[in-house]
Amino acid sequence: MVIKAGTTYTVAEINSAGSIQHIWMTPTGNWRYSIVRFYWDDETTPSVEVPVGDFFGMGWGKYSPLQSLAVCVNPGSAFNCYWPMPFRKKCKITMENIDKADMVLYYQVDYILTDVPADAGYFHAQFHRVNPLPYKQNCTLVDSIKGKGQYVGTYIAWGVHNNGWWGEGEIKFFIDGDTDYPTVCGTGTEDYFCGSYDFDTRKKNDAGVDQENYTEFSTPYAGMPQVLKGDGHYEASQRFGLYRWHITDPIRFEKDLKVTIQALGWRSEGRYLPLQDDIASTVFWYQTEPHRAFPKLPSKDLLEIN
Repeated sequence: MVIKAGTTYTVAEINSAGSIQHIWMTPTGNWRYSIVRFYWDDETTPSVEVPVGDFFGMGWGKYSPLQSLAVCVNPGSAFNCYWPMPFRKKCKITMENIDKADMVLYYQVDYILTDVPADAGYFHAQFHRVNPLPYKQNCTLVDSIKGKGQYVGTYIAWGVHNNGWWGEGEIKFFIDGDTDYPTVCGTGTEDYFCGSYDFDTRKKNDAGVDQENYTEFSTPYAGMPQVLKGDGHYEASQRFGLYRWHITDPIRFEKDLKVTIQALGWRSEGRYLPLQDDIASTVFWYQTEPHRAFPKLPSKDLLEIN
């Protein structure tokens, strides 16, 4: 399907009770400029609103292999999603092309028609980007969740603006009215994404000296499939793509949920360095409807990777 510049195409419209089981697509063009939206039943505001690359864990607009239970990205740029998505009356999926150029989309949506249990939540996903993060401020991944449900995943496209290590910050889950102190507090960014020690694999170089390197990894529940180190010319920044799926360890909430993450590196003398990085996050959760309307998606210029 050719989606013309500045138009929205309906990918799927199902008028029944059922559940999406799998989505496959191969979008061309600029993945930040193709916005995927999901609407459940008769709602007028989307429950999913995310640039297509970020939805599938490819926020930097470049292909990398990713193998997990919820999302797979296969050669060459085949996007697959396995999050179950129940609906009781209707499902509508759209793709908006905000670019000035046409794009081509090949796709398949696999679903079942079935009764949906009364306690089944609806799937949601929300995108947020801040660039640069204001000095000494935490990055808010989501702050608009009201209702009952469970948080099931985090993806971050993290662009580093400083030299040195960047992942010392804690992720914090403020659940059901938490204020100063979150119910869940992490121990470091690489720990939350199920890595350790700066994601370094120490290998000896030709001189027999330990050489530290970031190491891409992809597992069923967590990974860092993208490490982009620049080309020594115009692409100078280090950029990382990281995911963590809370499939066996969901973060459950009864009334509301807020999620933040710190951006911290190191100064001299072992002091923390608050970072002003480029952090684009997509968070995934299930909840009862109705949901609160999402914050307005960033403009095209603020979505652009630069």
